[in-house]
Amino acid sequence: MIKPLNSDQRAELAKNLPHWSILPDRDAIFRQFRFANFRQAFAFMTEVALIAEKMDHHPEWLNVYNRVDIVLTTHDCDGLSQRDLALAAAIDALRPQ
Repeated sequence: MIKPLNSDQRAELAKNLPHWSILPDRDAIFRQFRFANFRQAFAFMTEVALIAEKMDHHPEWLNVYNRVDIVLTTHDCDGLSQRDLALAAAIDALRPQ
């Protein structure tokens, strides 16, 4: 069973994942990425998709031209879990800033 993050893990979010924001209306984290063009945005999404598939944890996302918005939450525990933190860190490794 997947467990939601505890208060200590939540307190570390801003330090460990500084580019991600907690959404105010749900237990999820969000990050927006911008690229020079659609091709770069789509290539990034492809890289994320391959990582997500290996982790068996898939993002909610939206792509509009050069922008990719990603929301991470774990539906199995109705909120944030270690799976979200691991996927966010892997995504950050692809594009740190």
